Amino acid sequence: MRLTPEQRAEFDELGFLFLADCFAPEEVAALRGEAEEIYRSDRQEVWRESNGAPRTAFAAHTYNEAFGLLARHPRLIAPVVDLLGEPVYMHQFKVNAKAAFDGDVWQWHQDYGTWQRDDGMPEARAMNIAVFLDEVMAINGPLMFIPKSHRQGVFGAGHDLATTSYPLWTLDRETVTRLVAEGGIVAPTGKPGSVLMFHGNLVHASPPNITPYPRKIVYLTLCAVSNHITKYTRAEWIAHRDFRPIEPVADNALTAYARRRQAAE
Repeated sequence: MRLTPEQRAEFDELGFLFLADCFAPEEVAALRGEAEEIYRSDRQEVWRESNGAPRTAFAAHTYNEAFGLLARHPRLIAPVVDLLGEPVYMHQFKVNAKAAFDGDVWQWHQDYGTWQRDDGMPEARAMNIAVFLDEVMAINGPLMFIPKSHRQGVFGAGHDLATTSYPLWTLDRETVTRLVAEGGIVAPTGKPGSVLMFHGNLVHASPPNITPYPRKIVYLTLCAVSNHITKYTRAEWIAHRDFRPIEPVADNALTAYARRRQAAE
């Protein structure tokens, strides 16, 4: 999947790009089922909210076949390679839960701020590309972006160790207020199978989910191979150290897996 000149211009201008209908219902259903099984497991990679609900599952691509295929899927790898202009490796892979009723907040932050401070990533030549496993609605904790905020570089941040179960480098209220006055706030929504890609410096957050509707999203953090991290302060299953270029699988690999899984049930 290659981006059009119009899509590239939109990404450069706003810092994010929404792509509808990238994955078929059977592909998404297989991934959703695998995610729910992983959330029920007792693994160190599965982080939980303070009340025990799942928050995020790291590195699922290393121990689950379906997510291993998604991590190398050409519909996700190709557009990022296209934008970064070189092969990419997997810096981080996570399946965020935002559980019904219990999904907690993700504070305002920039992802590259963490990659730079904690992992020693030289430049913001990495980005997230996300797959919706559930319908993302305005009411169930969608991602909120401040458009064009990626153009202002890395902001100062404080290390919040108390608000949620996951430590995060967060922006202060004054910075967020100024940025919102300049660019506003948008919250992309869409059906399962939609894809959202966004710049590592784009300021974003998500509110709690107090609805009966879960909101699972898979995030691939893809980094240019030449821009690999230089510090190893976080666990390898959070910040990966395999800097080899990702070799994409066949476009139908996830479909084939879904059909095998269905036939076995």
